[in-house]
Amino acid sequence: MSESLAKVYSPGEIEKKWYEYWEANFLFQADANSDRHPYSIVIPPPNITGSLHMGHALNNTLQDILCRCKRMQGYNTLWMPGTDHAGIATQNVVERMLAAEGKDRHTVGREAFIERVWQWKKESGGHIINQLKRLGCSCDWSRERFTMDAGLSAAVREVFVRLYEDGLIYKGDYIINWCPRCQTALADLEVEHETKEGYLYYIKYPLAGNGGHLTVATTRPETLLGDTAVAVNPNDARFTKFHGATLLLPVLGRKIPVITDDYVDMEFGAGALKVTPAHDLNDFQLGIRHRLPAVRVIDGKGRMTEEAGRYQGMDRFTCRDKIVKDLKADGLLEKVEKYVHGVGHCYRCRAVVEPMLSKQWFVAVKPLAEAAVAAVTEGSIRIIPPMWEKTFFEWMDNIRDWCISRQIWWGHRIPAWNCPACGEIIVVRETPTHCPKCGGTELVQEEDVLDTWFSSALWPFSTLGWPEQTRELTLFYPTSVLVTAFDILFFWVARMMMMGLYFMKEVPFREVYIHALVRDAEGQKMSKSKGNVVDPLEVMEEYGTDAFRFSLAAFAAMGRDVRLSEERIAGYRNFVNKIWNASRFTLMNLADYDYAAAAHDTVALSLEERWIVSRLQQVCQAVTEALDSYNFDQAANQLYQFAWHEFCDWYLELIKPALYDNTDPVRRRHTQRVLQEILSALLRLLHPFMPFVTEEIWHKLPGTVGSIMVAPYPAVRQELIDSMAEEEMNLLMAVITAIRNLRGEMNVPPGAKAPVNLYSGNEAALAALRRHTKSLVIMGKIDGLSFNPDGDRPQAAAKAVVQDIEIYLPLVGLIDFAEEDRRLAREIDKISKDLTTSQRKLANEDFVAKAPAEVVEKEKEKVQTLTQKLVKLKSHKEKIKALTTG
Repeated sequence: MSESLAKVYSPGEIEKKWYEYWEANFLFQADANSDRHPYSIVIPPPNITGSLHMGHALNNTLQDILCRCKRMQGYNTLWMPGTDHAGIATQNVVERMLAAEGKDRHTVGREAFIERVWQWKKESGGHIINQLKRLGCSCDWSRERFTMDAGLSAAVREVFVRLYEDGLIYKGDYIINWCPRCQTALADLEVEHETKEGYLYYIKYPLAGNGGHLTVATTRPETLLGDTAVAVNPNDARFTKFHGATLLLPVLGRKIPVITDDYVDMEFGAGALKVTPAHDLNDFQLGIRHRLPAVRVIDGKGRMTEEAGRYQGMDRFTCRDKIVKDLKADGLLEKVEKYVHGVGHCYRCRAVVEPMLSKQWFVAVKPLAEAAVAAVTEGSIRIIPPMWEKTFFEWMDNIRDWCISRQIWWGHRIPAWNCPACGEIIVVRETPTHCPKCGGTELVQEEDVLDTWFSSALWPFSTLGWPEQTRELTLFYPTSVLVTAFDILFFWVARMMMMGLYFMKEVPFREVYIHALVRDAEGQKMSKSKGNVVDPLEVMEEYGTDAFRFSLAAFAAMGRDVRLSEERIAGYRNFVNKIWNASRFTLMNLADYDYAAAAHDTVALSLEERWIVSRLQQVCQAVTEALDSYNFDQAANQLYQFAWHEFCDWYLELIKPALYDNTDPVRRRHTQRVLQEILSALLRLLHPFMPFVTEEIWHKLPGTVGSIMVAPYPAVRQELIDSMAEEEMNLLMAVITAIRNLRGEMNVPPGAKAPVNLYSGNEAALAALRRHTKSLVIMGKIDGLSFNPDGDRPQAAAKAVVQDIEIYLPLVGLIDFAEEDRRLAREIDKISKDLTTSQRKLANEDFVAKAPAEVVEKEKEKVQTLTQKLVKLKSHKEKIKALTTG
């Protein structure tokens, strides 16, 4: 006996019920002692400060689809969850809380501040995890990790110490990206460049001892206070006489040399380059080559230092304005030009980044990068789609040493201690008690913490217990695939490759699937300023999680951005409702189904059963292959087409006579059995995409046991693929569709039954159709069906052709030709007037210029719709005319 479904699907209650059921029954958990083939994915750990956005929703939906599918296919599936401590972002959150109390981190002290952060993490840090559960994510929450938990902290310290011992971590002076707002160094990848319109200032540098000068061009005149040379290209004949000359630094009057270097671009500005080693990376390298001093004139807060002379204490941008004014007053500002250039901003707070000479900790990444490049080149790691390989190689080939120190308090504190007595730096696994060089005991630990990406680079193996050699590490490393967005290909993916290969001597994952961005329906990037942000939580509340998930998958075409709108999600809510209603119909017709007796029936399959069984095998194969190759959209669209059009629109309609026929109970029971099996397979195919609604229906379906989550995924049975049944069924469906189209085009009343005459010299085709007379009559609403090899065709009849079958629908008595002609004339007249009005609007330049863009676009769409409708109506009127005069 089957149970019934409610008339209307209510997602909220059902989703909560089944997620609690899955967790209570430990259905997400991997088994470290299982001998089943492992399949593992590590989640890109969201920041503990984060809230679910569209990028998270897409990324985690795709991972969940893969994990649910593999779990059903019998794999020992581990989806490792966790969160990232998000150093700068989290510290900023807690600092804002302190500011509201009139405090800052320095007034409360480091230890108390860290306690406040941990307290905040305990109270609010799990917010996004709950949202991932709302999305239906089937992570093994029993193994949830945090980048600063005890195990991962031990892994971070082991990696740092070992890299230091191997000579791959060092401390040195280098130009780093500095955020004056966050008060910390930033890695190159944490700097986001924006194209801005600024100015190029041409400044005269007087020659010492005579009246000549050299002109340099710069976008940052405030940094000239830190200039220690002016460079010219040795091949530039304009400046030969200046080689070795001495210049006077404008404003300060300090003497600086003219140097020559091939690096100087002779085409830029005036051809001469000011050299500021402490505030520009390229200048820093010039300074090393020419042994120039580095004068730091901007401090960590973006203010001018003592070296800036009378500008000391000024904000850097205030100083810029003042220097320009002073240069102009001194006659040293030759000209100012508008100039468009890239300006670096902090990825967290959007402050303009300051290049600054600083003592920092670095990882020498060249040797690590070479191994990662080789892994991709040799195919140990596949990047999908492969278009991203070129970008990966370009970046890796030009990689700079990684600045890993951050001047904040929240994070993994660098395990290095300084001995004030002798200057020794001690890097060890356990906190040292004395200096190994001089025996001093007053050791001071480094204040800085490690870049957040340092700990997350270890994620694939640290989460599995490394440096301990755990059973999980042996079983689930390397992981199967990493699903991620392209924007962290270098932040995170490349660094995981480097660390995994170095410490595990094995790649961290076999494949990297890079999905695109979620944009709005017009392809625009979602942003609050544009007002086009779609909130995943609101969408799930409004349309249900299953509809939302299926929408994301259906539009996740490889290599193309996902264009999403609420209208599209509403469309897939209709699909969820279609599945619900089809299942409700099925369960109503299985109310008296005798599952045990049906197992012994030996009734032959009907055409529609052979066809649906055959189609199921092919859809199963197509969906499996699509998921294996990360073509999520193809898998979703195959399921949509099969479920809506083939299963619901055709199969369920075709089997109704057998279901409603109580005169042949064996045939009816056989029909019930096939229906149950098809719906069971369809639910299992849909489950990875739509977990909640499928679980609800599954528990009502007779013959099912336990959760659909662990039910076997449908396997393809090649022997059930029946090309002859598909060919015959395709002919039947095409003829029925043609009859329905003729009825619609000729405005035959929906309830009216019409005679249909079929003509064909193909006796085999006619015989096939004759075998399905009952289906033709019922689904075509036919009253009188004739099969004719040849003969006179009826007059005043609408005609269609399918393959070599001519279909005639006699219209005499079905429609009033004169009234239909008048009706069409009235409708054509009305639409013509509406079309003219819209066309006039679009021809009005004032309307197009002043009306909102969406209003203009809507008017254009209206013109297109009316034009198409007008063409159809005129065509129909011509047909009516031809029928009455022919």
